[in-house]
Amino acid sequence: MTRPQLLIDTDPGVDDALAILMAHAQADVAGLSVAAGNVGLEHTVRNARVLVDLLGARIPVFPGCATPLVRLPEEDAAFVHGRDGFGDVGFAVPAGQVADEAAALALLRLTRERPGELTLVALAPLTNLALALRLDPALPARVKRLVVMGGAVTGQGNTGRIPAEFNIGFDPEAAHVVFEAFGDFDLVDWELTLRHAFDESEFDAWLAAGDARARFYGSICQVARKTNRERGRRGIIAADALAMAVAIDPSVVVRSERRAVAVELDGRLTRGATVVDWAGRLGRPANANVVLELDQERFAAMVRRALGAA
Repeated sequence: MTRPQLLIDTDPGVDDALAILMAHAQADVAGLSVAAGNVGLEHTVRNARVLVDLLGARIPVFPGCATPLVRLPEEDAAFVHGRDGFGDVGFAVPAGQVADEAAALALLRLTRERPGELTLVALAPLTNLALALRLDPALPARVKRLVVMGGAVTGQGNTGRIPAEFNIGFDPEAAHVVFEAFGDFDLVDWELTLRHAFDESEFDAWLAAGDARARFYGSICQVARKTNRERGRRGIIAADALAMAVAIDPSVVVRSERRAVAVELDGRLTRGATVVDWAGRLGRPANANVVLELDQERFAAMVRRALGAA
């Protein structure tokens, strides 16, 4: 079976790390374009380099946007991921270098060099992708697929503005640009990740059975696990890993619905909310394949393989 060809936009981030481990184990990765999001850009770029070092891979890391397109962010996710984004473990300075090319320009160049070949996996706020689209609106025609981890399709988000999910809420203008530009993308939302969380004891068994990748992931996820327990969230929530599963193997999707999806930009309480036209009232063309259910066993198998526990 031909390995998927991926281009990953990311803000590592604990769950980004698991997704990238999955990608390396089961696909070919053309590059990591990095944005600020879970933590600041200095940390997310460093964390991407840490991952590349861990994997012994030759994956270029392209630094991207340090801030959203328009407004400064109201919050980051350091309280979940640790101040450095990787659980404040304190890894040594990575040996891998940063590419001398901005993320948005790298997205454009790589898709021009490989038109129709690359699946773009968007795990971060969509700032880099929106900037690339403003530079070249023809980008969607060169992308094989776009998979977005973001949104909360019935308004049960995870930010201070209740309906908004973090990635979309961090840079709503960027999400608006992307959702308007792409006529067909897969949307893996926050609510889906809650429904597909892993049992903690089962996940601990995978970590114990795994290799250096499992030891690494077990070390960086402790702050996130503690925070989720304190917030009443059950199980191991692996949002970006779920989106990566869809990117690697689309047949893992059991149920989905095509709907028009837009982003609220102005609401005092709803800015950053993903608005899904479930009843087709707006007369707008459907732009998103909203994923509603995955094959949990196949998802679990992909995660175990990424941790060396298969």
